[in-house]
Amino acid sequence: MIQWKEEMTIKANIEKVWELFSDKNIKKIMPKVEEHKLVEKMEGEVGAKHQQKYREGKRVETYIVETLAYEDYESKKLKKIAFVLGNAFEITLTFTLVKVDDMHTKFIYEGQNKGVNFVGRAMLKLSSQKNNNQVVQKFMELVEQEAMRSTY
Repeated sequence: MIQWKEEMTIKANIEKVWELFSDKNIKKIMPKVEEHKLVEKMEGEVGAKHQQKYREGKRVETYIVETLAYEDYESKKLKKIAFVLGNAFEITLTFTLVKVDDMHTKFIYEGQNKGVNFVGRAMLKLSSQKNNNQVVQKFMELVEQEAMRSTY
């Protein structure tokens, strides 16, 4: 299993950063997601399910993303999701935003990737922590870049 927890301060209002995690903007911060559609409940509800299509090279994986936790307060926002990728990896991601002041937001990104079968566990053992850290950093930088743009 691979786990991570990273944080950064983004020079943008918490509401502007939070908007990036909405259904309509998810592709801006997750460009490999080709399709993201609600299939059960409502966006922002615990238990909401979305069908996602994710491209990795020539392959497109389709899976269901479930919202496990959702908080939308003035000074704190949280979204926790989980999905199984390729019948091999159980992935849980948590995005937490904390209002520092009107122009600064603390972004905390944590998650885990767990092999659900022999193939998944073997692939995780072969993958490097360094590579995973690069993926996490790249995602956080993309969120920061998009949040600092003037419009969506």
